[in-house]
Amino acid sequence: MAGTDPAPLTARARELMIEEAVNSGREFDGESLERLAADYRVLLGGDGPPDDPMAQLTSAARAVYRSWMSERAQTYRRLQHLEHLQGTAVTVQAMVFGNCGHSSAAGVVFSRDPSTGAAQPVIEVLFEAQGEDVVAGRHTPETEEALARALPTVATQLRAILAQLEREFGDMQDVEFTVEDGRLYMLQTRTAKRTPRAALRIAIDLVHEGLITPAQALRRLDGIELDALTHRRLLETHDPVARGIAASSGVASGRAAFDSAAAKQLSGCGDPVILVRPDTNTADVAGFAVSAGIVTAVGGRTAHAALVARQMGKPCIVGCDRTVIDVAGRRAQFATATVAEGEWISIDGDSGEVYLGRREVVTERPEDELAQVERWRQSATRDSRGMRLDEAARLSLP
Repeated sequence: MAGTDPAPLTARARELMIEEAVNSGREFDGESLERLAADYRVLLGGDGPPDDPMAQLTSAARAVYRSWMSERAQTYRRLQHLEHLQGTAVTVQAMVFGNCGHSSAAGVVFSRDPSTGAAQPVIEVLFEAQGEDVVAGRHTPETEEALARALPTVATQLRAILAQLEREFGDMQDVEFTVEDGRLYMLQTRTAKRTPRAALRIAIDLVHEGLITPAQALRRLDGIELDALTHRRLLETHDPVARGIAASSGVASGRAAFDSAAAKQLSGCGDPVILVRPDTNTADVAGFAVSAGIVTAVGGRTAHAALVARQMGKPCIVGCDRTVIDVAGRRAQFATATVAEGEWISIDGDSGEVYLGRREVVTERPEDELAQVERWRQSATRDSRGMRLDEAARLSLP
């Protein structure tokens, strides 16, 4: 099955959802799932997953190894200057299940906002789901409020663990978790990717909270061109045609493109481009690279592709309500307007709003934060100079 085009499988699942009058595959009953599995076998030429668990495991591992040389993986490594990496590895581990019932869920959380740096967790969760459902960008997840309503004890535990992780590591964390039958399991944590704007605010906040020193903060800001760090906003922000989830901060105006090929073509003509896609698919990374911003109909802030957008510094809006992207027809139906490919739209990655036409952009600098960093630098210079003078005096003694 490895290497099979998933489009026919996805199309059949959507057809069955219409037939069964459900909104997602998680609402299928047992009979519907049996029909879908049988249809999948037909589409796969009569082959299904092997019955032997070790054969399944070997097949999955080989698929990971093959993905290393996929076009999107090679493009990502080239954009991130990681061509020197020699390969990847596979970890096999026991799992817990977020699809065991109404008290089960899977989610991803940033301990702070990765776009703005605000000291509030960004929690995205899907009930009766597995982790891949959250990060793949094919579904629009729910928020911390939904988790607190459904599983208040879990929500409280998650908040406490996030605070503990930040104290332990002294930095913002990117955490994956699963809830199985009401019990919270932490799957992994790592230092979170963030925009340059967020990196500045987080470094300052962590110093004020006593988690790191000014010297540590300065080291973390190495490589960020602070003098060029600006915040851009749209001058006119009335009459948005759609609202979504703000996944990566910033604003942009550009011509709408509905796939990576069109984005490359339009950007080659010299105009900025907004890539408009049904979901946040990492296969679109080449389109991300040439676009000024990204908009998707579904997905969340913790999806892999939203993370890539933040790394690239591209404003990104996901999960736009009442939005249908017709890639074949080269148009998008937003809540109140239709946009054809090549027409101008503007996006605000801070508010999650989409506007028609080309809007004027205003650029501002975070002067207060930059002044704080400069004070740290001056203090570090004075301390260093004082240490050198003390050392010189000591060496001059008889």
